[in-house]
Amino acid sequence: MLDFFTIFSKGGLVLWCFQGVSDSCTGPVNALIRSVLLQERGGNNSFTHEALTLKYKLDNQFELVFVVGFQKILTLTYVDKLIDDVHRLFRDKYRTEIQQQSALSLLNGTFDFQNDFLRLLREAEESSKVRAPTTMKKFEDSEKAKKPVRSMIETRGEKPKEKAKNSKKNKGAKKEGSDGPSATSKAVPAEKSGLPVGPENGIELSKEELIRRKREEFIQKHGRGMEKSSKSSKSDAPKEKGKKAPRVWALGGSVNKEVLDYSAPTANGAPEGAPPEDINLPIVFLIPSPPFPHTLQIRGTGSGRQLQDLDCSSSDDEGAAQNSTKPSATKGTLGGMFGMLKGLVGSKSLSREDMESVLDKMRDHLIAKNVAADIAVQLCESVANKLEGKVMGTFSTVTSTVKLALQESLVQILQPQRRVDMLRDIMDAQRHQRPYVVTFCGVNGVGKSTNLAKISFWLLENGFSVLIAACDTFRAGAVEQLRTHTRRLRALHPPENHGGRAMVQLFEKGYGKDAAGIAMEAIAFARNQGFDVVLVDTAGRMQDNAPLMTALAKLITVNTPDLVLFVGEALVGNEAVDQLVKFNRALADHSMAQTPRLIDGIVLTKFDTIDDKVGAAISMTYITSKPIVFVGTGQTYCDLRSLNAKAVVAALMKA
Repeated sequence: MLDFFTIFSKGGLVLWCFQGVSDSCTGPVNALIRSVLLQERGGNNSFTHEALTLKYKLDNQFELVFVVGFQKILTLTYVDKLIDDVHRLFRDKYRTEIQQQSALSLLNGTFDFQNDFLRLLREAEESSKVRAPTTMKKFEDSEKAKKPVRSMIETRGEKPKEKAKNSKKNKGAKKEGSDGPSATSKAVPAEKSGLPVGPENGIELSKEELIRRKREEFIQKHGRGMEKSSKSSKSDAPKEKGKKAPRVWALGGSVNKEVLDYSAPTANGAPEGAPPEDINLPIVFLIPSPPFPHTLQIRGTGSGRQLQDLDCSSSDDEGAAQNSTKPSATKGTLGGMFGMLKGLVGSKSLSREDMESVLDKMRDHLIAKNVAADIAVQLCESVANKLEGKVMGTFSTVTSTVKLALQESLVQILQPQRRVDMLRDIMDAQRHQRPYVVTFCGVNGVGKSTNLAKISFWLLENGFSVLIAACDTFRAGAVEQLRTHTRRLRALHPPENHGGRAMVQLFEKGYGKDAAGIAMEAIAFARNQGFDVVLVDTAGRMQDNAPLMTALAKLITVNTPDLVLFVGEALVGNEAVDQLVKFNRALADHSMAQTPRLIDGIVLTKFDTIDDKVGAAISMTYITSKPIVFVGTGQTYCDLRSLNAKAVVAALMKA
């Protein structure tokens, strides 16, 4: 049973809706628009919202969206067929209204689609019902029973010559024992002609094989006299035994002059091997296959040059240019010019086949730029769903259209739903007289402590006091590292410049203690001392370490920080996906709260070491749907930047 089925435009106008249950479809559809359509995540055409599963289809030509919703515990096999049938019928029925009328007039129009939808729904449900199993077919009704027994006999290990002899014996026996018309018919043996066995052996020939066999029979029947004459001429020629005398040339001083034509003449004067003049050879006309079209050469098809010519409009991905042939000399250049202009100016609806080669190049390019392989595939699939059926503009190529769509998708991915503004949130926490708590987590060696010190310096420069909580009680030297950073930051912002108040301070309890308890004490201390921000440093842990992941989930659940930042390297590719997925899963599994707290943002470190291979930013943001809050670009306190989405995408698309 369907919960709802709705059809709306990409501008947000609901054209038609079927409501199967009393609940409204507004909430699930709005969640689909926010999380999938606006975030360019339309790779799998499926979305789960609470207890519902939503499947959708995009009509890019008419800018329509078809959405069906049903309970996710149900397994409805007919949903895909239903949404395709509804899409096809709705387009065909209201094509004129959608093309000619404006968006406001569509609201006043009535789409009488209820009866058609119910009919399609009934047909889809009936087609998905399990049919009764069909009775087994008897052997007499099978194709194998219709073949003669001798055609199915196969002797293991029999040589081809023995098979040929056996087949000749069988044919001779058939001629002696049969009185029908087939006994007098002369057929060319399959062993001589090399053709497949004919219908007399129980195997049907195709049309091409039958024509080939008839042609061979005709040649052998009418060319038999030529074979006999050539054999007789060869037998009449005397064969000389022994070595011949050495050839003496004319300029060598010898009187004996020999003719250089050493072919033996025949009775009629023709050279040996030539066909007799009185034999009429059959003339067989063979229709030549059409020549291959002159395709355009692809520039930059090497493994490392996939996208060097994305800006070129003369690539082979232009749809019609693949099948274009070289104009002949008889046609003037005028016809070729008009043909080229017609191919460029004419509107063309994009298909999967047109975009396949371009998307393959872009997928390889993204993987080479450090984007995870799964993410690259999903991105290209999302772009294909976004452009399939869309009409191209004038003088636009498939390559430029796909590249522009991919750039827009990447920019949208790097600008996710929630934008983290720490300064605004800290000032809001000050109004409520409580400290703003930030927790840092991540794997070993990515630079959590260093980037925590960079963020501390940035907060001090903006006039906020910071308390650093040393909750890494496992790694040797972790507390001493934070103590060193605190001393250097205090030297840059001495208490004398702030009325004798220390703007940065370290809260530590040594090693081997419970990290969640230390964080709780640090937050209470910051509240009593009036600190604006608490930065909690946690121990580095691998995503597969269950005890440490449980401890991290406990720390986050007990202390409820305002912001949970995942610190990751920009050098990782596929590993970033595994890290983020398992971190989020562990935080959800080991959380004691009803609504588990997951990662809120990402700090991307070592961004200055990757040049233009910035694909890890795309991978991390695509997996978590969370923004990249900070980017580390060096080893000093000033080397902290905010992410510029357009600059990252430009570096990512650079060949």
